[in-house]
Amino acid sequence: MRYGRCPYYVVSRARGGAVCVGEMEPSEEGEWKKVSQMRSIVEAKDAGAKEVDDFMLRRFLRARDLNLERASEMFLRFLKWRRTAVPLGFISEKKIENELSQKKVLMLGFSKKGNPMAVGFASKHYPSKRDMEEFRSLVVYYLDKLCASMPGDQEKFIVIGDLKGWGYSNCDIRGYLACLEIVQSYYPERLEKAYLIHVPYLFMKAWRIIFPFIDKRTRSKYIFVDDKDIRSTLLQEIDENQLPEMYGGKLKLDLTDAAN
Repeated sequence: MRYGRCPYYVVSRARGGAVCVGEMEPSEEGEWKKVSQMRSIVEAKDAGAKEVDDFMLRRFLRARDLNLERASEMFLRFLKWRRTAVPLGFISEKKIENELSQKKVLMLGFSKKGNPMAVGFASKHYPSKRDMEEFRSLVVYYLDKLCASMPGDQEKFIVIGDLKGWGYSNCDIRGYLACLEIVQSYYPERLEKAYLIHVPYLFMKAWRIIFPFIDKRTRSKYIFVDDKDIRSTLLQEIDENQLPEMYGGKLKLDLTDAAN
């Protein structure tokens, strides 16, 4: 591939190729220059860095406001975590059989912009029945699924948190914080939006505990939606044929198979 007319290109080491990203604003070109600098830093400290593409490095940079030192440290922690948490490169369904059997997560289609989507049913989660290690693996399992299903030009996903029927028996502050830690520390700049719907008043007590732990850059991505506004709000992001019927769309879902 020739790069003569490409003002800047991004080497995708994981895929063994290069992507011409077209004309860029000066600020964006500055980002890619920092990505190149960051790659030199992290590859010198961990050979595993050679296996990831520049888009991943850019996400870590953005998560740390383009600070090379902080972004590099964050990324190196990610590599170390990944080897321990996902030693096979993926989470096997056998490892999370108990969590999957509760059918608390459902993969959806795509938003208008091509973001892959999933919905989580909070009332199906019981902390008394969960093993924390297995729960964390479930979170990684679905995050990996969302990321793997992204079109080539998309880097972010959308989640819907359905809290209908949520009560004290479902409240799991430790679990929520564990999920938040995984998303923020190891999947930075992946969340497009998180819509929280059918939110009971009781949940706001838990939210007040969780909120301070949410990265300030991310807080605006969590959107509470009144019941009367669910359809109109979600249709701003999702085509009617991709929106489940239960939220006012036309997509038929088999809720008995929510784990797939």
